[in-house]
Amino acid sequence: MQKKTRVVVGLSGGVDSSVAAKLLLDQGYEVIGMFMKNWHDESVTISNECPWMEDSTDAMLVAEKLGIPFQAIDLSEEYRERIVDYMFSEYEAGRTPNPDILCNREIKFDIFLKAAQKLKADFVATGHYCQKGEIEVDGKPVYQLLAGADPNKDQSYFLCQLSQEQLAKALFPIGHLQKPQVREMAKAADLITAEKKDSQGLCFIGKVRLPEFLQQQLKPKKGKIIQIPDNLEIYQKLQVPAGIEPEDWDEETLKSLSLPIHYSTDQGKVLGEHNGAHYFTVGQRKGLQVGGTGKPLFVIATDTQENVIYTGLGEDHPGLNRFALFVKSDQIHWIREDLALMPGQTAEYIARIRYRQPLSKSTLIMRENGLFVIFENAQKGIASGQFVAWYQGEECIGSGTIF
Repeated sequence: MQKKTRVVVGLSGGVDSSVAAKLLLDQGYEVIGMFMKNWHDESVTISNECPWMEDSTDAMLVAEKLGIPFQAIDLSEEYRERIVDYMFSEYEAGRTPNPDILCNREIKFDIFLKAAQKLKADFVATGHYCQKGEIEVDGKPVYQLLAGADPNKDQSYFLCQLSQEQLAKALFPIGHLQKPQVREMAKAADLITAEKKDSQGLCFIGKVRLPEFLQQQLKPKKGKIIQIPDNLEIYQKLQVPAGIEPEDWDEETLKSLSLPIHYSTDQGKVLGEHNGAHYFTVGQRKGLQVGGTGKPLFVIATDTQENVIYTGLGEDHPGLNRFALFVKSDQIHWIREDLALMPGQTAEYIARIRYRQPLSKSTLIMRENGLFVIFENAQKGIASGQFVAWYQGEECIGSGTIF
């Protein structure tokens, strides 16, 4: 008798991973359910929002209902080291991290995958809304990360840092489905998670009050909120050269359009005080607690060294909207290694700088020191530390950390 292919499913206690396990079972796989306890601190989570105890119980009940083995694995130490400590250091440095992307790269498809392989698993599966393709390049298999079929739920952006080795071992059983179909399947199978609300929090932490979370290590510190006028001379340099294709721009133009602008306090007026520049991110509108400005006020830059927040009035402020960004060479990641650009090469892709953002036409320009991404339309709130991901149609080709 032929041995069944063994898959370990990351059961999160939600409807998506529950249905993923059910589908794999129906397809004839040998399925094991595993719940990851990653990190939890009651002091900063909002009560009753995604508590891990309840999730773990729901995951166990789903496994019981499906008749599959179940175990919980405590990865909280690794999660603290690789994700939580990273978040603190990024915010402290004035950058805006994306823990969900890191969690997939470092936890679910690394530590969790290794734990699954100890159980002799052939694959790990998750309830992500994305799809996997396989093609042949030079006689070798190459795996593709493809968008989920449900445009409202496509989560390929969160997986944009996965490698070929990780994709080779990954399955996404619900990626071809629409969310309402997934709920219907859960109902039909009488799974306890069928009506359960989607968790909105950080990857497996639950809904976190970010300032309280950061205050564990980054203490509040009063500083100035400065309003920068929209007619600074520096903004003249941010005009896109007319009639010249991005690949023909000179180095100075590329740099001035792509690198973050550094402001000084004498360039604007003091509007008020904040409790710590590291609690704010570029593009943020809420939480400034400054009234009487007429138009809404946006954060256009933060300086964690001097503890100053720079703001601009209105969503058309030139400090808020940029046409380009830069990724240092050691921060560039190609899912499709066969399509990696060499210095001097350029390529046309569509790209996004945040989850669920519509994809925008862009030109990628590779240089010795890194990658310039030039957008056809200005992007609002490009924040250092976030990820840019580029696509060819439905396929995510690569990604990088924004400088």
